[in-house]
Amino acid sequence: MALPNLLTYARILAVPAMVAAYLYLDGDLAHWVALAIFVGAAVTDFFDGLIARVYASQSALGTMLDPIADKLIVAAALLILVYDNTLAGAAIWAALIILSREILVSGLREFLAELSVRVPVTWLAKWKTTMQMIAIGFLLAGPAGDQFMADLTGFAGVVSSLGGVLLWLSALLTLYTGYDYFRAGLRHVIERE
Repeated sequence: MALPNLLTYARILAVPAMVAAYLYLDGDLAHWVALAIFVGAAVTDFFDGLIARVYASQSALGTMLDPIADKLIVAAALLILVYDNTLAGAAIWAALIILSREILVSGLREFLAELSVRVPVTWLAKWKTTMQMIAIGFLLAGPAGDQFMADLTGFAGVVSSLGGVLLWLSALLTLYTGYDYFRAGLRHVIERE
């Protein structure tokens, strides 16, 4: 029941809360509440790792659940964005790239764990995750964010457009980091054979 683990549990519980807010609240409120929950989850992702390292309170359970919680919140957000047509057409490919990479890396990590090989997270992968979270945040704000920015600056569609661009940039980084992980894993497979 260490604090980092509690933050990870909170992130897992945020998944159904975010989906319920997005699907069952009305209008702009749905976007703002879902965004608030998503941002809260993203912030706990940063702090649970930081607290665990600073106070040397890392646990096997936390190490296992942390990446699962990350993948759940991102996958759920992308699915609801596809569901409501925020992500449509070619943008679905960006979401598919992101989800495919997450599955690939998870499978790779599981395989390499059997070989007692640890694959550390690269700084580029951390930047990819940050950009991905920001993109999804903009997209969750969607029309509510667009209206807010239009009222504030007079520019319409800025939030959704920026979210779409950032999602594609994070998808490209996702391809590169996924390839990087796959290449490292393949090297271990070849060495084993």
